[in-house]
Amino acid sequence: MEALFIGHAYIDVTFIADDMPRGDAKSVAKDYAVAFGGNATTAAFCCAKLGVIPDLITTNSNDWLGRMFMDMAAKYGISVHPRKVRRSSLSFIMPKDGQRAIVRARDDEYLHPYPHLNLGSCRALHLDGHLADAALYYAKAFRQLGRLVSLDGGGLRSNTDELLGYVDVAVVAERLCEQMHLSEEQMLDYLKSKGCKIGGVTAGERGMLWYDETGKVQRLPALAVPKAAVVDTNGAGDIFHGAYMYSYLTRPLSRWEDHFRFARAASTHAIQFLGNEAKLPTRADVEAIETRFQPISA
Repeated sequence: MEALFIGHAYIDVTFIADDMPRGDAKSVAKDYAVAFGGNATTAAFCCAKLGVIPDLITTNSNDWLGRMFMDMAAKYGISVHPRKVRRSSLSFIMPKDGQRAIVRARDDEYLHPYPHLNLGSCRALHLDGHLADAALYYAKAFRQLGRLVSLDGGGLRSNTDELLGYVDVAVVAERLCEQMHLSEEQMLDYLKSKGCKIGGVTAGERGMLWYDETGKVQRLPALAVPKAAVVDTNGAGDIFHGAYMYSYLTRPLSRWEDHFRFARAASTHAIQFLGNEAKLPTRADVEAIETRFQPISA
């Protein structure tokens, strides 16, 4: 096992439409995609597509959507260690004008305890805070082993504050800042106070404000993509996390600035495609993005 990812799984139904009908109205979508979803789950698929196949602890059910998800994981060689629920979770996503509206139907009432795995020489852990008890257990285990723990802080979870005490790399979204009533700078100070060696706040077109191994705060600007080329921004952050995990696993001695630049190119590739599977980049895709687009000027 190279790496372990832990998070909630969805089946995402993403569609392009002018408006959402109400009442008895009907409409026809211009395009749609059906794929896997979930923060750490999508990150795991990204890491696998790039070339390092992680193991994944995630929710799964015995219904036909659960079997569909397992088929998707098998296509990428991902070993899924399921935590059973009664029904699969769904996300209905409508991207429009660089934003996306989402309706989720989630089952997080676990039927069994989380699986206990033999970590062996597993080198890194990536979490999104879901499956809270499993996330905390494995974060403590990896910290004790002296191995990297990464957190996608997309939103405030029940265990966020405690979990951060065992995290090495925390990259959070603006949404978490809003939920905790903190500015980006205050959030970085908070992450430092929790002992996170690397911390960042992603902010879409404004890039990411982050601090490096020395504690220096800097902004990594986004790449300039024409608005006409932006199709679907949903999942781009998950691709960002999966890509920096891949970069770390293949170049563990590189600077985190290098890992984040690689991830920035991967997420820039992602926003030009509809649905999570179409977004997954190859290494050649990442290299092409790095030469095609330039950073947005401050």
